[in-house]
Parts: sequence; structure tokens; C-alpha cells
Amino acid sequence: MPTLKEIAQHAGFSISTVSRVLNNDTSRHISIETKTKIWKVAKDLGYVASQTTKASTRKTATGGRTDFRQVGCIVSVPQNKYNHPYFSPILEGIEKKLSELNCSLAYVITMNEIEGEKAMRRLLQDTKLDGLIIVEGINQELYETIKKLVPAIVGIDIADPTVPVISYDRVQAAKAAVRHLMGQGHRRIGFIGGAGMTGDLEREKRYRGYREALQEAGMEVDARWVINAGWDVNVSYSRMVELLDTEAELPTAIFAASDMMAISAMRAVTERGMRIPQDMAFVGLDNIEVSQYTSPPLSTIHIPKSEIGMMAAKVLVDQLDGNNPLPFRLLMPFQLLVRSSSDFMKI
Repeated sequence: MPTLKEIAQHAGFSISTVSRVLNNDTSRHISIETKTKIWKVAKDLGYVASQTTKASTRKTATGGRTDFRQVGCIVSVPQNKYNHPYFSPILEGIEKKLSELNCSLAYVITMNEIEGEKAMRRLLQDTKLDGLIIVEGINQELYETIKKLVPAIVGIDIADPTVPVISYDRVQAAKAAVRHLMGQGHRRIGFIGGAGMTGDLEREKRYRGYREALQEAGMEVDARWVINAGWDVNVSYSRMVELLDTEAELPTAIFAASDMMAISAMRAVTERGMRIPQDMAFVGLDNIEVSQYTSPPLSTIHIPKSEIGMMAAKVLVDQLDGNNPLPFRLLMPFQLLVRSSSDFMKI
């Protein structure tokens, strides 16, 4: 049976669109042409529609359970942006583990695709989910509505002490990247990233890790070298161009809070004839697949994305089975991967 991701890749649509079509979700308009193409691709890949129908019947007349439980997933960012080099492996891990545990992924939907509380309430009530996995933060009022309607919730990097949460320590991961740059002799270290749900860069965990690592080494943040790109690769590139063109004193190294931010900024640097890492070193965070193929290969912090998704699915099913009655926060390990974008010895 093909996964939603495989069908989405072959059809050329987002996972959430494929999910809605295969589950006959009418909460948003989808053209007949799109539906026809998705169903054709799904059937060509061996998708069996009866599994979805079976999954929709959650209990028998005697109160027993059917073979499949229905689980939904809400992602905080648009799925089609940057082809989700970070979020797609998480979703793939969720779907894989749910399938192993005899559960069905009913749909994947993004916050941009939810038109408001009424739409979300209608979606949840029509689908009758057994559980829900929320990937990163969502609007608080909407979240409270969801908690009233869904029996079990597991979060991936959300701030709620009342539900199980799977995450990694973003502050410490950022510190590891900055300390590596310090170990290479850098003292002028810049930052590229974006703010979180609060809109305040100072509160964003990866920026906090960057700032604290500098302070612990007796160094101060230089505001000239801090780029708030809003997690947009185009802004990361243009702001790096601006920095290179206007500042007389440049950083010798950059910590980027995501690999995508680093890659676009690296292009700006090389277009100016500067060498990486000799003139400016880079370390990213995420270890997306393409990071090992940049020129030079990008040093980064590996985050076990697929494993995070699999663990979230396992914890949710355990919760549905009556295990793990108390909420907890599980931090998955991260790993520094040193490549030639930051290490002279690897050039």
C-alpha cells in the first residue's frame, strides 16, 4: 500500500490535498481535475480505497474496536513550502508507525488550510478521530477547541504540559552549533533564523541558544549580524546580500537556525566571490537531505525527524490503549555533523 507522501510526490500535490481527496473530505473545494488525477495516481500505485472506508468505522455494534483507528495530523506550516525538507520526514515517520500499529492516518492538514474554529470543529466532528498529532504550535483558542473534541492528543514540539510531547532541545542544539564555530576560532558569529509563534525573536529557542552560547563565552551579540528572515529562504538570501553590501565589518561565521536559511545565505556569499569556510563559515540545523550536497557540504545539527514522527505515533497509540496516563515531555537526541562549510580540515 503506497503512503500519502508517495502518492503526493507522484501526483504533484501536497500531502494534505491528497489526504482530503482520498478521505472524501469536503471541508475545502478541490477541483474535479485534481481529484481525478490524485485517484488515478493512487490506484496506479496500488492504493486500496476500502481501507479508508474500513478505518472510518471506529466501533462495532457491541462496543468493540475495528481493525483501524483514525488519527489526524495538524502541521503548523504550509506543506508545499520548500517541499518540506524538515516536516516531510516527520509526517512519513508518523504514517509509517501508525500503519505498523494498525491505525489509519485520516488526514494531514496545515494551519493555513483551516479557515477558523467553525471549519476545524466541523472537520473534527465529521471525521470522528480517535486521536490527533499536532506538529508545532497552533492558535491557542483553536487548540482549546481541539482538546475538547479529540479524545487523545500528542504534540511534537508544542508548549502544553497537559499532553505528551515529543521534541528535541533546540536551545542546546543551537549551542552545540555555535560552540563548534568557536572551536574553529571564530569570534564574530552571526545568526539567521526567524521568530516563533510569539513573533518575538528573543524568545525563539534556537536564537536563545545562539545568544547564550556567546554570552557564556564572554561574547556579545552584534545586532548587525542578526538576520530575522522569518523562515523565508528568499529573505535569508536578500538580507545576506544587504549585509555583505553595507557592513564594513562582517562576521566570519554564521549559525543558521535551519539548513534552508543557511543554503540561501551561502549562495549570496559565493556570488560575492567569498570562500566558504575561509572567508565565512556556516553551520545549519536540521540536516535536511540536500545539506550534504551543497558546495561545500553544509555542517549541521542532525535532528532525528522520522524517529520523532514515529515516536509521536507510538505514544498516541499507547495513550489510546490506556498506557502513559500522565503527560510527559520526551527529548530526542541530536548530533553535530561537521562538514567542510565550517571545518578547514575537511576542505
